[in-house]
Amino acid sequence: MTAVSEAVTSSSAMRTREATVRRFALTDTIFRTATRLSAILVLVLLGGVAISLIAGSWQALSKFGFSFLTTESWNPVTENFGALAPIYGTIVTSAIAILIAVPIGIGIAVFLTELCPRPLRRPIGIAVELLAGIPSIIYGIWGLFVFAPFLQTTVQPFIINLFHGIPGLSSLFAGPPYGIGLLTSSLILAIMVLPFITSITKDVFDTVPAVLKESAYGIGCTTWEVTRRVTIPYTRVGIMGGVMLGLGRALGETMAVTFVIGNAHRISASLFAPGTTISATIANEFTEADGDLYTSSLVSLGLILFIITFIILALARYMLLRIDSRTGA
Repeated sequence: MTAVSEAVTSSSAMRTREATVRRFALTDTIFRTATRLSAILVLVLLGGVAISLIAGSWQALSKFGFSFLTTESWNPVTENFGALAPIYGTIVTSAIAILIAVPIGIGIAVFLTELCPRPLRRPIGIAVELLAGIPSIIYGIWGLFVFAPFLQTTVQPFIINLFHGIPGLSSLFAGPPYGIGLLTSSLILAIMVLPFITSITKDVFDTVPAVLKESAYGIGCTTWEVTRRVTIPYTRVGIMGGVMLGLGRALGETMAVTFVIGNAHRISASLFAPGTTISATIANEFTEADGDLYTSSLVSLGLILFIITFIILALARYMLLRIDSRTGA
């Protein structure tokens, strides 16, 4: 009886193990299939967006051709459209915003992780993260009614007088001081992308192993040397990701920019002059677009923004690969 009982128990245990293995195999198959379909879905959505933009912009691109990218004129009455002014405004405002926000964001992250007293770290970190939760239209209203008048009456006249007569700089900061314009829009964008860059940079700084920093401090390195030679090299991929997230927000921002940029379809050498961006142009004029060519031109602006974003992300990825190859990664 004992032998029979043991055989039955062994057979039952074997069947249980087989059932468990089959269940695990089925679960793994379902999980693998679901993740693969999710990845394919992303590609399908991306391809669908690209195809929709190309189809919607085909009429404008076929009529204007390459001149659509090199023409500044934007006249709905005569149906003469050119995207140069919105492209210029988008690139200039985003570039200035990133140039301002990146060093400040990294500086705040270094302060919070290395220098800030512990009781103040959490309140300052929460304050920075709250900036990311403010709706863009609030930034726009604040920029139009508070920030722009302040720039118009104080900062812009001072800068105009400061650089008056200096070749190059006098044209770059030429008056009159409107308050609104490319520079105002860039500053608002810098404030908006700052919390994204700061938060991500701080999080990746916290991932640096303590033994690396302690070893650097142990051989006499200063905080600046530890940050420059240990922390930033160790987290460069994460920092680049934060910068790209901020740049994507700056490129696609609509409402805040629309309030303070002036919405003028022209290119000026002065950063104080009104201008426009691709997103602001689409937001302002899409509901008023009368005619297929007008609508197609606005969709073409969306396609151009899509391509600009793709090119910037590709360049960022290429830069990371170059950095990794130089460090032997």
